[in-house]
Amino acid sequence: MKLLRFGEAGQEKPGLMGEDGIIRDLSGYVDDIGGAVLGDAELARLQGLDPASLPKVDDSVRIGPCVSGIGKVICIGLNYSDHAAEANMEVPAEPIIFFKATSAICGPNDDVEIPRGSAATDWEVELAFVIGKEAKYVSEEEALDYVAGYCVMNDVSERDFQLRRSGQWVKGKSADTFGPVGPYLVTRDEITDPQALSMYLEVNGHRYQDGSTETMVFGVAHLLSYLSRFMSLQPGDIVTTGTPPGVGMGQKPDPIYLKPGDRMELGIDGLGVQRQLVKASA
Repeated sequence: MKLLRFGEAGQEKPGLMGEDGIIRDLSGYVDDIGGAVLGDAELARLQGLDPASLPKVDDSVRIGPCVSGIGKVICIGLNYSDHAAEANMEVPAEPIIFFKATSAICGPNDDVEIPRGSAATDWEVELAFVIGKEAKYVSEEEALDYVAGYCVMNDVSERDFQLRRSGQWVKGKSADTFGPVGPYLVTRDEITDPQALSMYLEVNGHRYQDGSTETMVFGVAHLLSYLSRFMSLQPGDIVTTGTPPGVGMGQKPDPIYLKPGDRMELGIDGLGVQRQLVKASA
């Protein structure tokens, strides 16, 4: 099942996309896609609906972030060995954890803004998973049972802010619009193996990233179990799992960074495609 949210920013309604590619309005059944709606019982109830019985939504509508009420966005750094190599950093012995401000979250096709003072705004296609029920001290064997579903995340990053301005990475990860997520949340029953998904990212039609989740250092089950040792995970929390090689920072002989007017396209097998226009911040 592909769940989504549609409408103007801050006024999104819940919906789903049927196998026919038509968006259907779910607002007669749930208030939004978040919280308890992400639990197994509610997802099963929604899966029992006949999409053809739901009102159609005009396909020109804006698509918002696929999850509402996000409590935290947890990011995993250097989780692809080949990306660590291009960043001239060692593969970590344990997952590197940092956070992205929830105010960075936006729709999958919303404009991405280059923040004031930026010299190095970069792209990162990532697989994200969304928590469906509270997870605390979860075993790796049980971990995937706590996943509501999967989605695409563009972990937009300002490298100067992240690496040269002291402190934690969060300051380079949290500008407004630095977290396009969606277009939809694909429930876990549709993803047989989250470690076998191809992924790509293009800027102005040139493919820079072309990878697969099979080359992750730490897989989804390990990450969820690991995180649950240090904090409880709540329904609607997003964990984004790292990026394959091909980021702008790693281009040779010189880095390539985003500029106003650039267009990004990125996608993951089975999870849909995002498209963003890059603009200067107001």
